[in-house]
Amino acid sequence: MQQSGSNSATNAAPVVLGLHIGGSKTHAVLADDTRFSGADNDARMEITEARANLSSVGHQGADAVLRRIAARVGGSVAAVCAGAAGADTPASRAVLSALLSEHFPGAKIEVVHDTRIILAAAGLEAGVVLVAGTGSVAWGRNREGREARSGGYGYLLGDEGGGYSVVRDAVREALREYYAGLEPGPLVQSLMAATASVDALQLMDFFYAKPEPDHWAGLAPLVLEMAQDGDPAALRIQAEAAHSLASLARQVLGELGLDLPLVMAGALLVNQDQLAAAVARKVSLEDPSLVRILPQAPVFGAVKLARQLIQQ
Repeated sequence: MQQSGSNSATNAAPVVLGLHIGGSKTHAVLADDTRFSGADNDARMEITEARANLSSVGHQGADAVLRRIAARVGGSVAAVCAGAAGADTPASRAVLSALLSEHFPGAKIEVVHDTRIILAAAGLEAGVVLVAGTGSVAWGRNREGREARSGGYGYLLGDEGGGYSVVRDAVREALREYYAGLEPGPLVQSLMAATASVDALQLMDFFYAKPEPDHWAGLAPLVLEMAQDGDPAALRIQAEAAHSLASLARQVLGELGLDLPLVMAGALLVNQDQLAAAVARKVSLEDPSLVRILPQAPVFGAVKLARQLIQQ
């Protein structure tokens, strides 16, 4: 866990809490209400915790993480906004809202899908968000308030172009080479070394024995960095990921308007320049300046939305 800033929320000015509940971690920022503070990102406290995704850790796991955050925040919180991966249904949002109400009594609570806090973090009211982290999703809202979404169905039904998908394709490459009677190429050698696998069959066994998406998604940078070095197998996997991600973005842009800005977020797009550039080319917007990388952590969008709860 990581913390910066003040250790208490005991000052008189109201404070708000933003939460980004992602596929691999929970990021929390406690900040002043802007009616009493001049800076948009005036964080009093920043906390990184374990994941609290209901679909991944269940009710008890999420409750434990939120309980630890509440204990560290202390004091009275006026509003909480949580942007959560997998918060797709009213039922799932209601469960998370109930947990937050329990740990932050008296606070105004809002739970949204994490794509919404990304648009807010980019300072936009209208636009399309493309996220590639452990999984993948595109979502947008146009100037008339109409919304559209593509992807984000989880690793069993989709998430093409996300970190888990990239590594799954690398495991498939290992099996292809093995059954073709080929010596493992540089990408497969690196993947086997990273997983302490003696051959592709043991790698496959490991893949099935530990199916958690976030575990395997952590190896996606290895694959994409080898693509930057020109490895042919890694380049093929990167090209497929870029195609899948661009398809998600194009579908939403096609529904809402090609003149909307596109914000790319998530670890794979923020940290992997070559992949992000390939996606931007494939989206093919007439105005390249409409494509941008999210300039700050998504959690600050949750802080902004929490402030709006107070101002309503």
